[in-house]
Amino acid sequence: MMIIIAEFFVVILKVLWAFVTAGAKWVVRPKEKSVAGQVCVITGAGSGLGRLFAKEFARRRAILVLWDINSQSNEETAEMVRQIYHEVDTPTSKDGGVEEVPPFQPQVYTYACDVGKRESVYSTAEKVRREVGEVDILINNAGVVSGHHLLECPDELIERTMVVNCHAHFWTTKAFLPKMLELNHGHIVTVASSLGLFSTAGVEDYCASKFGAIGFHESLSHELKASEKDGINMTLVCPYLVDTGMFKGCRIRKEIEPFLPPLKPEFCVKQAMRAILTDQPMICTPRIVYMVNFMKSILPFEAIVCMYRFLGADKCMYPFLAQRKEAMNNNEAKNGI
Repeated sequence: MMIIIAEFFVVILKVLWAFVTAGAKWVVRPKEKSVAGQVCVITGAGSGLGRLFAKEFARRRAILVLWDINSQSNEETAEMVRQIYHEVDTPTSKDGGVEEVPPFQPQVYTYACDVGKRESVYSTAEKVRREVGEVDILINNAGVVSGHHLLECPDELIERTMVVNCHAHFWTTKAFLPKMLELNHGHIVTVASSLGLFSTAGVEDYCASKFGAIGFHESLSHELKASEKDGINMTLVCPYLVDTGMFKGCRIRKEIEPFLPPLKPEFCVKQAMRAILTDQPMICTPRIVYMVNFMKSILPFEAIVCMYRFLGADKCMYPFLAQRKEAMNNNEAKNGI
């Protein structure tokens, strides 16, 4: 009995110390680690946040492996990355001359991969290992949204949302984690969403997929801790609505919107990069998302409904869904369907 009491007090001390160290990081910014020369796989790299992640890692001289289902947009990202490589390889000094920099061979590889198909993931991962080498950093970024109310959404689209936004994380991780475990080195990033922490009406499949991705990420984080693989880091990225066009038309209450506008993609990725490079376990953007998630955990459901209605968050997706439905109807009319 005395042993368990002693262990209990040790746990309390460790918890308090965790609060102290977390608070210290708010005051003293941790030093960012170097990813130069490390192999970084980014899914959904052809556009949106994936493209911006590629640019940021290129600025830090990582070896980039870009995955996307759209080969053309993926190559466009690769060309942008090559330009950035050229810029970081020949920086100018303050007096206008060229600074001495360590030798660097810019490397970017593109692969057409449908992460919604596990065979495609496993075969592409094997190509990466054979042609590039072992992967140090995995950015699970690819995502889709169906844009339909539940009862109007075809089953195929629901399955597609779940597979791309959630199941694909299992497959990419199973492909690259074994070597990370062997070397006790690596970093896995899950780009989820605030809608994986708390939900809203009209996007049931999307919310379910993001909740699933977060559950997978958290469980894997605990498994790595239990295995004492302290050289493998995990970072969960949960942004609020990002202005990438994915949820174009989404609106909260107009009086509240100036205080919670859609996030600029560049800002979102810069915040995520800071978290990744300082081995931060989780990043929510903006910080109010932390508070909303906490309140959702302690308030009665009816209280949450009242808050949603006040903020206009209960039906914020309805304008987006209406626009998607109108666009689809227009396309069908043009195609004579």
